[in-house]
Amino acid sequence: MAFILVLGLLGTIYFIIIIVSPHLLVASPTEKQYLCAKSPSTGLPLPSLSDSASLDLSVVIPAYNEVERLTPMLEATLGHLASYPSRSFELLIVDDGSRDDTVSLALSFAKAQGDSDIRIIKLDKNVGKGGAVRHGFMHARGERLLMVDADGASQFEDLELLWKEMDRVEQDGYAVAVGSRAHMVQTEAVVKRSAVRNFLMHGFHLVLRTLGVGHIRDTQCGFKLFSRKAAQRLFPYQHLRTWVFDVELLIMAQSLDMPVVEVPITWHEVPGSKLSLMSDSLGMLKDLLVLRANYALGRWTVNREKVKTE
Repeated sequence: MAFILVLGLLGTIYFIIIIVSPHLLVASPTEKQYLCAKSPSTGLPLPSLSDSASLDLSVVIPAYNEVERLTPMLEATLGHLASYPSRSFELLIVDDGSRDDTVSLALSFAKAQGDSDIRIIKLDKNVGKGGAVRHGFMHARGERLLMVDADGASQFEDLELLWKEMDRVEQDGYAVAVGSRAHMVQTEAVVKRSAVRNFLMHGFHLVLRTLGVGHIRDTQCGFKLFSRKAAQRLFPYQHLRTWVFDVELLIMAQSLDMPVVEVPITWHEVPGSKLSLMSDSLGMLKDLLVLRANYALGRWTVNREKVKTE
């Protein structure tokens, strides 16, 4: 009798895990198109991550209701990239179902830049930051691919720090360079945060150590550089769509023995964060538990061979 009860309990837990676990996103036909300065109203077909690189750098910018913060970030980005004229690049602004005029703003900005390669991708609905980043990476053309937040909190010039470290650690075309704010833990910007926020931060790091990525001191900084080969092995298999998708990517990279280097960058707090302290913290905990359970049960696995496409 006890055996039957235990078996039933385990079956119930397994069923709950299936119910709460996100499936791999599949893009709709309109999400496989982009708008740009030359075609602001008619969508053009997007390429695939599985294709060979045709540019040096893709900059993927997830954006959700970013009318107030996007323009300064884009100006800083283009200002820095202009100082490297031999480096070909594209900007992929992925609108995550915004309810404001983010798309119109991005298009107006693109038109004002002349020949800059700026592409705007509209998702049909809000899927979360992780889903938006994944979508941009799945359709990027760069040999190296950078994810960067739309708020401009990270100093874009620090791309060169990540680039240099990637040059140093890259093996057979595989590498991930992670921008880090860990060196700022004792700075005024962090110390002045609320006691609750700092408590949650330390608790989050404790959970990460149990997941095996405690060696990365800052998994959540939205400034990460991937080689194309690394991106091809990671992003097609990313399930998590919300704030902790970075952890899933780093777990996969570690499982594949990819070189991962953490690089201190300059960062500052920017008003207008979409993060809700309590509700999103609980959501992160749930997602970490879902992540741990799915890998432990073998429902989610790291693909060691073929590159998957949408």
